Amino acid sequence: MSVWSVSSVGNNYRYVHSAGRANQSGTWCPKLKKHKCVMSAETPLQSGDVLHTPAYLSWRKLQLSRAKLKASSKTSALLSGFAMVAMVEVQLNPPDATAVPTEMLVAFTVCTTLLVAVHMLALMISTCILPNIEAVGNLHSVSLVHESPHERLHWYIEIAWAFSTLLGLILFLVEIAILCWVKFYDLSATAAWSACVVLIPVMIVFLAFAIHFYMSLATHKYEVTVTGIKELEMLKEQIEMENEARMNNLSLSDQGRIV
Repeated sequence: MSVWSVSSVGNNYRYVHSAGRANQSGTWCPKLKKHKCVMSAETPLQSGDVLHTPAYLSWRKLQLSRAKLKASSKTSALLSGFAMVAMVEVQLNPPDATAVPTEMLVAFTVCTTLLVAVHMLALMISTCILPNIEAVGNLHSVSLVHESPHERLHWYIEIAWAFSTLLGLILFLVEIAILCWVKFYDLSATAAWSACVVLIPVMIVFLAFAIHFYMSLATHKYEVTVTGIKELEMLKEQIEMENEARMNNLSLSDQGRIV
């Protein structure tokens, strides 16, 4: 046997054993075709031992944060683009040839600026945080969840979500009403007022749905938390009963030895 073959056999031996150790740690699996593993980019680890660990809870928060940031970035980019196009494409008459109140023009400029600024802030937060979360989420490994900044930057994610979905959408609805007023007031005051009349019930329904949604979500989180606390209490009682039974068995065995 040549020197090259001996060295290659030794390298293969060390490679197999190192791969086996890596497989036991749950970070890499040499047999990707036979079964799913953590780093095979197929599914995250779903064993029963992992489902009841703090790491899996943090993994669920990571997935929720990633979904929120994706929705915020798409919504903010879309609505801010519409607002910019509306501001650029609107055709205003000269001051001496228009009957639109100056206050309405000021409201239009202020609302458009706030709308774009709010959505740009949400888009900036999503763009800065989302790649760091995606880099960890695409690994499909629960053990690497601590490397994601979603826990530390939780408040920034919630701010981006609120700005994009709640405040941004409200400003967009107000922008539509003001734009209709500025665009159609010279042609027909009735058309301008009709936009405001239609917007009022829409705004009420929108706010009612938002409040109902957040209350339902808070109730759901409360019920899940209460269920988790009850499960922990049952687990604690079970552990205490097992410890008492073990202590009783030890005491009986000691008495038998003394006798």
